[in-house]
This record gives sequence, C-alpha cells and structure tokens, in this order.
Amino acid sequence: MKQSSGFYNLGIAPNILEILGKLGFETPTPIQEKSIPSSIEGKDLVGIAQTGTGKTLAFAIPMIQAALSGKSGLVVLPTRELALQVNKVFDEIGGPLRVKTAVLIGGESIRRQIFSLQRNPHIVIGTPGRIIDHLQQKTVSFRNVKILVLDEADRMLDMGFAPQLKQILQEVPRERQTMLFSATMPQDIFKMAQTYMKLPLRVEIARPGTTVDKVTQELFFVNKPDKPRLLEKILYEYRGSVLVFSRTKFNAQRIAANVRAMGHTAAEIHSNRSLDQRREALDGFRNGKYRVLVATDIAARGIDVKGIELVLNFDLPQSSNDYVHRIGRTARAGGAGHAISFATPDQRNDIRDIERLIRATLPLSKLPELPPARKTDKLPERPERLQRPGRSDSRHVFRRPFKSRSSYRY
Repeated sequence: MKQSSGFYNLGIAPNILEILGKLGFETPTPIQEKSIPSSIEGKDLVGIAQTGTGKTLAFAIPMIQAALSGKSGLVVLPTRELALQVNKVFDEIGGPLRVKTAVLIGGESIRRQIFSLQRNPHIVIGTPGRIIDHLQQKTVSFRNVKILVLDEADRMLDMGFAPQLKQILQEVPRERQTMLFSATMPQDIFKMAQTYMKLPLRVEIARPGTTVDKVTQELFFVNKPDKPRLLEKILYEYRGSVLVFSRTKFNAQRIAANVRAMGHTAAEIHSNRSLDQRREALDGFRNGKYRVLVATDIAARGIDVKGIELVLNFDLPQSSNDYVHRIGRTARAGGAGHAISFATPDQRNDIRDIERLIRATLPLSKLPELPPARKTDKLPERPERLQRPGRSDSRHVFRRPFKSRSSYRY
C-alpha cells in the first residue's frame, strides 16, 4: 500500500504509517510536521498552534510509538469531552497495535476506571480532578511514566487547576519527557515550562491570538433583551449546524429552550449536565439529531465536529483568548466557516480587547429588522425564589437545588 511521503520523513514507525494511511492521513499539518520528529527523539517540547490544526495527533503518534517500546505515558487535559476525544484518536491509531489506554474523568464510574487501570494501560488520559481522586485512593501510580503531555495547559490554569497540576507533576518521575501543547501561551505557562521542563524546544506555528484562516467574522451591537430575536433571525438565515456559546450555564438552558420554541432541534452542554447527557448532546450534534448545540466555554476547546457552519457568540467570553478558541470550532481541517458575535453597547471595551488580540477589526453589521418577541424570550434572569414559611424576607430558598462545589469537578 502506498504511503504518503509527508508522514514518511518524520521518523514514524512503519506499522504506524500503515495505520495512518488506512485512516486517510496523507499530509501532516505544520504542527505535526515540526513537532513529531523532535517528540519521537524524546525532547521536551512546547507547541503553540491555532485550534483545529491537529495538535492531538502531534503528541499521540510519538506516545504510541514510545508505548510500543515499553514507555508509559500520561496525558492531562481540562475537560471530559476533550479527554474522550483524545482517547478516540489513541484508539484509532494505537488500538490495532494493542496499545491500551485508560480514561480518568469525572462523571463516570470510578470502579470501571479502576478496572481499566488494573489492565496496566500503556497511556493514561485524564482530567486533573479525577486523576487526583485516583492518586488519593492509591488506585493509580505514575512512578513509571516516561512521557507527560499537558494539553490545553493555559485552559487548565484558567479553570483553577494549578494546585492539582502541581500535585500531579510531583507524582511523575523527574527524568521524563514533557510536552505542552496549546493555542495560547500566557506568562504562567512559560513559568511552568521553566520549572518542569528541560530546555524545551518551542514550536510555534502561529502567534497567540491567530484565528483560523478560513473563518469569516461578524459583529452585531444589540441590546440584551433583543438578543433572542436576533438569534431567531440568524437561525432562519443559516441552514447548517450552529454552535451557540453562552457565558453561564443558566443562560445556556434559557437559550436552548428558546431555540426549541423557535422550532429547531437543540441540545446543551455545560457543567450541570451529566457526562452521559453531554456525550449524547455532542453525538446528536455530530449526526444531525440536533441542529443547534448551546454550550458554555467547557466546549470552547477540544470539541472536534467537522462541518459546523456557524459559531455564534450569544454572550462574549470572559477572556478574549476564549474568543479565538470558540470561533475555531468552525472552519476546521481546512474548511470554511463563519462566526457571529453579539455585543451589548456597554461591551465596546471587550470588543477592543478581542480586536487587539487578533490584530484585526471585527466587521460590524447593521442590526436587521427583528421578528416579534416570543414569550420564551422573557424568561427570568435567575431561578425563581420562594420565601420559606416562618422566615424573614431576607432569607430565601431556591426552587432549583444547587450542587455542592465538589460536584462541579471536571
């Protein structure tokens, strides 16, 4: 079987090349081409590349090749969805070679994960919170880890995982290979690289803040009460799949309810949804069961769904860096896509921050004539409060119970 010369010259083993050929991988992306040879040689590496450019394959191939020579690995990443997606890549390439993985994420049975660990996997893939759970229960040991990958490390720090990352780094041997991949590289990441890596090679395909080449962008200034009506107008103009981003999980629920009231199929992904619910929503979005997926920034990275026509920022992200990751969900793998953002008049400074990061001006569109408001557009901003009998007006109970802090672990 004829193999692609593109992957031939990277030091990849013949049996892995054969699998890549069968899976249709013909030409390596720039991050793959520049990082795989050094990674196979065992060098520490910091990889910076736009979202959707193939970073997962850039570390999966070297780790699988190392596993075939008896070297175990650990991949740490921020969210459950990204862990499952990365594991799928390892299964596709390493599965035929009997490279075993274990996935350690919240929302799944810890007993099932313990059973998976007892099978002596070559590579462990997990989120910080659940990895720490296993370390505390002594159901996993990283004493023999030879390769450590921190994927989307800046996002993990943004999510408050710095203490867990420090603890995990203390559990792996000092003599190891470390690879760090991300689309952005803030100062905290450089400090981490200096502390825990040995003369890392820096592979930078695009400067931080670079957006995907084939995504076009558009901006509307709109008053907050008019956002649902503008969303309705846009959903009737675009016929393909649409990924809508909300800043909060409660607003994601409201938006999804509004979209369904408009007659569109919609699902939602946020931290109040169970792992099975999030998985069903994502699979349904992939196969067309749901035309619209509403998500918080838990889905801004690592959600690899090809063919998304439109990314819509119903709410601007808290961080301008997250804007780049959000719109990178469309125009993946060389395809084309469009991104629309809603901003309220008082968010002009937030828009300027985004434009400063991407070094471009967001094209401003005139607000079109909007459809009439729906009753569902006027849902309350917060859960309805009920006064508990016998209590003063200053003390309330929420109709919808809130989970404990520990239940939000990713």
